[in-house]
Amino acid sequence: MTQLCWGIDLGGTKIEGVVLPGSDSTEPICRLRVPTERDEGYEHVRHNIVTLVDRLTHEVGERPEAIGCGTPGVLDPHTNRLKNSNTTCLIGQPLQRDLAADLGCRVELANDANCFALAEARLGAGRGAATVFGIILGTGVGGGVVVDGRTLYGGQGIGGEWGHIVLDPEGRDCYCGRRGCVETFLSGPHLEAFYKERTGQSLPLADIAERAVTGGDAAAGETIDRLVEWFGRGVGTVINILDPHLVVLGGGVSNIDALYTRGVEALAPWVFNNTVHTRIVRNELGDSAGVFGAAMLVA
Repeated sequence: MTQLCWGIDLGGTKIEGVVLPGSDSTEPICRLRVPTERDEGYEHVRHNIVTLVDRLTHEVGERPEAIGCGTPGVLDPHTNRLKNSNTTCLIGQPLQRDLAADLGCRVELANDANCFALAEARLGAGRGAATVFGIILGTGVGGGVVVDGRTLYGGQGIGGEWGHIVLDPEGRDCYCGRRGCVETFLSGPHLEAFYKERTGQSLPLADIAERAVTGGDAAAGETIDRLVEWFGRGVGTVINILDPHLVVLGGGVSNIDALYTRGVEALAPWVFNNTVHTRIVRNELGDSAGVFGAAMLVA
């Protein structure tokens, strides 16, 4: 059997599968998608994963010996059950054990942000960096830590979960039950809500960012100012703890150019060093990072 790398990215609306020819490749042999249909429940999601792997197997002509799976949420190392997932039908389920039985092979699970970080560290913008912190800024805020090409999970499986560091205890309510988490300052929906509070208008963040650049919309400028300021505080906290050589950004919010100029400048007051040497970069793999990172789990 050849040394193919198999990965599954289990998302809220779709499940994507990939087979790579090797651990250093970004050119898939096969890449397929099926719907998640999470409203149908846990057993149905498992069935859809099996269907996807069967289709991949048919395309490449062999079954996997091992497969990596990126998931919303994390596997609790003490219970071996999933937790902290916004696909709620997965919470409390022994997904790794069940998929290994369903597929007849070894299955490695990791949070989708960890998969993003791993792919960018090995194959993308973080190549050559000894320590990489991968950040997803999108509907939520997540993160993953990669040291010498290996993901750091931590003792509770929550390594890299910077999105729920509390920056302001008097801040906005977060879905996690706390207030003022990083996510309430930097996620797309919260930034859009901030703009709407000031204007009464509902606009996508991309449009708000464009208005901030072109000028003439004070609320748009204020929204991006808010993003930049709290990005500096939040990422500065991570740098003080982890001191990564490189931070790579992904997710829809990462497309805002100000993060790579003013956002970098905003780090300086919060980093415990005379000069911030940490590189802040865009991702290179785009939507492929999650599923490629899942394949890297067994590479």
